[in-house]
Amino acid sequence: MNEKDKKQISKFLSLVLRHQPDYIGLHLNENGWADINELIKKSKLKNLNFSFEELEDIVVTNDKQRFAFNEDESKIRANQGHSVKTIDLQLQAVQPPTLLYHGTVAKFMQSIKAKGLQKRSRQHVHLSEDKDTATKVGSRRGVPVILKIRALDMHQKGYEFYRSENNVWLTDSVPFEFIIFE
Repeated sequence: MNEKDKKQISKFLSLVLRHQPDYIGLHLNENGWADINELIKKSKLKNLNFSFEELEDIVVTNDKQRFAFNEDESKIRANQGHSVKTIDLQLQAVQPPTLLYHGTVAKFMQSIKAKGLQKRSRQHVHLSEDKDTATKVGSRRGVPVILKIRALDMHQKGYEFYRSENNVWLTDSVPFEFIIFE
């Protein structure tokens, strides 16, 4: 499978495993898991043909580790980023590091300064431990603006943080007073 096909299938997986399983009539259980055989079969309805081995290659080599298999590799799910509200990833609250980072672009800064970071249609606000990752995230929409988040201070004030399987930090919101604007 070439890189173009891998990217197309990866984007398709993000769509059906995170946002629109109904696009192909895919069933996600309450924890976001989909049966792999059902996924492969129903993907053909949208002219996307891939084997388990090709799917496995995408899961293993994805640079952001967006997807995961269950232990016996009969099911697959997205590690985070769901807009499907009924998904519970069963994440445990953990103490964050002192600072986390969020990548965005200038057009959102006025709203962020007024309301902080909001999850909007997703289940959580996504944060990273390093500036490089935040820069890559912000760069997807233009020139990135990197915000520092006083995560430990938030945690000490009662805000919960979670870390997904692929090391993305998640929280419900980030009030503006915990954001360092530089």
